[in-house]
Amino acid sequence: MIVHASDTAEQMGEAAAGHAAASIRALSERFDVVPVVFATGASQLRTLRALVNIPDIPWDRVIGFHMDEYVGISKEHKASFRRYLRDELTSRIAIREFHEVDGEAADPGEFCRCYAELLKQWRPQLCLLGIGENGHLAFNDPPVADFDDPKDVKLTYLDAACREQQVAEGWFASVDEVPPQAITLTIPALLRIPELIISVPGERKRRIVERTLNEEISTACPATILRTHPNAHLYLDAASRSAAGTGTQFGKTIG
Repeated sequence: MIVHASDTAEQMGEAAAGHAAASIRALSERFDVVPVVFATGASQLRTLRALVNIPDIPWDRVIGFHMDEYVGISKEHKASFRRYLRDELTSRIAIREFHEVDGEAADPGEFCRCYAELLKQWRPQLCLLGIGENGHLAFNDPPVADFDDPKDVKLTYLDAACREQQVAEGWFASVDEVPPQAITLTIPALLRIPELIISVPGERKRRIVERTLNEEISTACPATILRTHPNAHLYLDAASRSAAGTGTQFGKTIG
């Protein structure tokens, strides 16, 4: 994993977005369509807002997916990831297709199977993601994370730390309002994507950045598995990068 350092969250977002734009352009020269997975949450706002303002991205070639959604939440709820991506991405650019994770599906298990088939069909080439305060990737929290998960998309339960983060970021008024279940891409599905651009700004993420870079690779901190990916780029700002330590060589691979 290559670590990129910026001074501010805005600069971090611009750097990650510039990287994503260059990757989409390069992929469009190799493929007729460019399948991309997008994450949500507070950590992604600056990256996405910078990305949609970069000119000459071939959005008409991009087929979009996202990583997760709460089960049973309305698409109009302020915490809905479908609403988030409509507000921050798909309403702002002319994307070719976008496949939403439907948290209101009548049969969530069947929806997971169908969404996994879509991923298998299109084989995403790029993923923009973040890291949760408990180290989760998508909604693969430590109690349920599985580095050898046989499924690509599954139903999962959210742990207490994950639910508390959603409240702290302002998506819900209390932990009791956070849905207990979600649909999520699994860790093997994410690691199969050839390029990962990981945006992790802010003081609240300092501790998990330190754990991600330094802990033994295990599901106790699922994000540690990112160090095994051959083309993962971690973008930090001053508040989050201080956890990387004075010995970190930014722009160099950390295995």
